[in-house]
Amino acid sequence: MIAVHGIVAMALVATIAVAFLYVLHRAVGVLADPLAVLPAQSGWLPQEHALSRFHARWYPATIVFLAFDVEMLFMYPWAVVVAEKGISAVVEMFLFLGALLIAVVWAWREGAFRWV
Repeated sequence: MIAVHGIVAMALVATIAVAFLYVLHRAVGVLADPLAVLPAQSGWLPQEHALSRFHARWYPATIVFLAFDVEMLFMYPWAVVVAEKGISAVVEMFLFLGALLIAVVWAWREGAFRWV
């Protein structure tokens, strides 16, 4: 019975928090068109809307960036514990690098390395 009260209390707190943030956003948010009133790019007026779509050629480049970024994110802590974990840590890292290699090969096939 106590668990049900805890779930109800958390749902109530979450609902109140969301409602408060929504009201706060409405109270302090800019109501005018953001392209006409907000400066961007060192004071220059923006030429396009902030939510405009990116060209499809940027998605493979993003995959390459994430592959190398995530690789480094996990290799630094791995390098600290690899001596105490032994061969299993080495095998796990090569499996992880293999998965990232698949992402890089896919991006290569999609033309992420052609910058023309």
